[in-house]
Amino acid sequence: MSAAKDMAGDAPLLLREDGADGVTVLTLNRPAARNSLSLVMLETLENAFAAIGEDARVRCLVLAANGPVFSAGHDLKEITAHRQDPDGGRAFYDRAMSTCARVMQAITALPQPVIAAVQGVATAAGCQLVATCDLAVAAEDARFATPGVDIGLFCTTPSVPLARAVPRKAAMEMLLTGEMVDAPTALRIGLVNRVVPGPLVMETALGLARHIAARSALTVRTGKRAFYAQIEQPLAEAYAQAACVMTENLMAHDAAEGIGAFVAKRKPVWEDR
Repeated sequence: MSAAKDMAGDAPLLLREDGADGVTVLTLNRPAARNSLSLVMLETLENAFAAIGEDARVRCLVLAANGPVFSAGHDLKEITAHRQDPDGGRAFYDRAMSTCARVMQAITALPQPVIAAVQGVATAAGCQLVATCDLAVAAEDARFATPGVDIGLFCTTPSVPLARAVPRKAAMEMLLTGEMVDAPTALRIGLVNRVVPGPLVMETALGLARHIAARSALTVRTGKRAFYAQIEQPLAEAYAQAACVMTENLMAHDAAEGIGAFVAKRKPVWEDR
């Protein structure tokens, strides 16, 4: 559990729960502020991801939120307050946006897959968080938006993972109109993987996480890293890199074990090496 506290009270900003099955749940715990991503919240997330990345006990991560809003994005009250700084807020804004960029990249760089469990609304940088996660499960009444254009602040940083998660025209429509996208539409365009009744969101996300956690951690880690490396490359370079990764993966103990178990019609025993 993070030691960082919400300025409005003594509750931790972020809750961590580690399961015996290798699944860890991180829960945004700032419901009164719509789980907005204040600088302290971003720094708390960054520290939590760093710790999880080094924790071999964690095989899959579920990112959830308390309250009716998954995350409303950056803390606009905090942003407004810093306009009174001597530099008009520039130094703070640069720090906040740089920290946010590191947090999002940390999710991609984590060796463990990250699954967003979304109930309620995810807007702006909150939508960015969902788009950045490797997988996402959403409640039937969940909604998503990048509404910065409505307040004169285009959602440029949220556009980075959004444009990599959904087709370009779908991304541009969200960015240019700021309109809410319902869960079925989010599923259709690929922003989320599954849509389920609200009470089943965590159950579904945890089930998916446990399914992944039961696989070889080495294989999953190798595959995730290779996926994000090749996706930005030209076709020939992507195939060259993927071929090298496949060769290295084939040389691993778990690949020999898994293939041998399949041929012998038995359950594999993973050693994560």
